[in-house]
Amino acid sequence: MEITKQHERVFNHFDEDGNGTISPRELHICVRSMGGDLSESEAETVVVLADSDGDGELGLADFVRLMEGTREEEERVELREAFRIYEMEEGCGCITPKSLQRVLGRLGQAKTMDECKSMIAYFDLNGDGVLNFDEFRIMMS
Repeated sequence: MEITKQHERVFNHFDEDGNGTISPRELHICVRSMGGDLSESEAETVVVLADSDGDGELGLADFVRLMEGTREEEERVELREAFRIYEMEEGCGCITPKSLQRVLGRLGQAKTMDECKSMIAYFDLNGDGVLNFDEFRIMMS
């Protein structure tokens, strides 16, 4: 985990009393001021879950881990939405060569069926001829 100057600036903004930690109250106030929806009890739960030294507050490293975890979850949600675009039938849980060809064509990147099969085969870890979400995630990383 790399702590950047940007992490420090955001942390210091949240640390209203300047004591070097973020309390549940400070977390609640700052998230709300940025338009987020985090109740005081939710903020307390977040701090308990992210607090590595058990002092009831978030140090800089705790805060960075929390922010990185939030970013990863947001990226996973965005990736899930992209996956749904490629699914042949909504909720089927896979991308077929035909659905890949259809979406790529709509994006102006027309491919033959054989090209689409080759693209899928490269990332098809279980060899079933389609991409599930985990295989798609690997392909997109």
